[in-house]
Amino acid sequence: MKRLNRLIIGLIVFCISSLAFAEEAAPSLDSGDTAWLLTSTLLVLLMTAPGIGLFYGGLVRAKNMLSILMQTFMAFSLVTVLWFLYGYSFAFTGDGPIIGTAEKVFMKGISIDTLSTVLPTVPEYAWAAFQGSFACITATLLIGGFAERVKFGAVMAFIAIWFTLSYIPQAHMVWGGGFLQEDGALDFAGGTVVHINAAVAGLIGAYFVGRRKDFGRNTLRPHSLTLTMVGASLLWIGWFGFNAGSAGAANGLAGLAFVNTVCAASAAALSWAIAETFTRGQPGMLGAASGAVAGLVVITPAAGFVGPVGAIFMGLMAGVVCLWGVTGLKRMLRADDALDSFGVHGVGGIVGAILTGIFVNTALGGQGTDFSMMEQVWIQFKSVVVSGVWSGVVSVAAYFIIDKVWGLRVTEEQEEEGLDKASHGESAYRY
Repeated sequence: MKRLNRLIIGLIVFCISSLAFAEEAAPSLDSGDTAWLLTSTLLVLLMTAPGIGLFYGGLVRAKNMLSILMQTFMAFSLVTVLWFLYGYSFAFTGDGPIIGTAEKVFMKGISIDTLSTVLPTVPEYAWAAFQGSFACITATLLIGGFAERVKFGAVMAFIAIWFTLSYIPQAHMVWGGGFLQEDGALDFAGGTVVHINAAVAGLIGAYFVGRRKDFGRNTLRPHSLTLTMVGASLLWIGWFGFNAGSAGAANGLAGLAFVNTVCAASAAALSWAIAETFTRGQPGMLGAASGAVAGLVVITPAAGFVGPVGAIFMGLMAGVVCLWGVTGLKRMLRADDALDSFGVHGVGGIVGAILTGIFVNTALGGQGTDFSMMEQVWIQFKSVVVSGVWSGVVSVAAYFIIDKVWGLRVTEEQEEEGLDKASHGESAYRY
């Protein structure tokens, strides 16, 4: 009888302990993680409106400065609205291989007390805002491919279609439980979803719209490298939110991504400047700024997977390869990719995605434990192909439809006058 009593008491104690443990293990809001995610969201937004606007704006001629600012500003606004109407739901709900569900369209079922299912220590609103900032910066990056000769309405129409049919599915495939995530593709903060996706769209836009009127006849010099440098610096600062924020918490992984980001960007700025010294006799500010951005691009898919030394090697390679991307490759492609969106973001994204599969290995300082290098590189390669082909098909269809219905390009007279006045009736500077 005493044994039976002890057994019953033991079972009761066990059940109570199990319930207490389960209660302790239940997800709960962490104010530190939430604060870091919201801060990271602000940093990514800093990259978008002022960062990419000034970086791209300084690269165009003075008569088109305001048009670039307007396009990036309004692309940011458009994608924000579309994201919270339906983008978030189709990207991050359901377990479909390609697209999510309408479960949370119009942010249905989410309250201030709802925690994210992806990051259970932060509110779902914060997670949705963070991911929305990624969608915004991606839409503005592609503008560089067809700058200085496209109708403003055509830009907005293209972004709405492309965001819906390319960005949302790719975000789901890689981050929302889609088949690339299931396949094991590594993309910490957007090498495929953001950079390759946008760069392919920009490059195809350059082909569809055609070359600028003066391309190949006159030197189309940037009107303000000072603004470009300021824009590049804002991008660099904002990129810490991009990469370190993707850790999803204020923890050691965020610290690693932070260090990798600054290491890769610095290494790429150095290698681009050195390579430029050998190829054209002297380094330039445009090259240094472009190199830093190339390093930021290349480390994006790898930020939380590789070690600092791996990040430095990736940055050194990015500076040289992306310099070739905006010179030799650009001549081979024969496209007027006005602001080198493909040469930097496309080439850098491809190199970064592939190298992630190499430098993730612990033998090279990475965070992987059971990665087969060749198998992972193959998985990374497949994700690059899927991203590029998907964006390419959607872009071709979208440009074709818009060109037939609306028209893509401004008239020669409007292009000569400049898009500031022709499209917006204003100018960035007094003449």
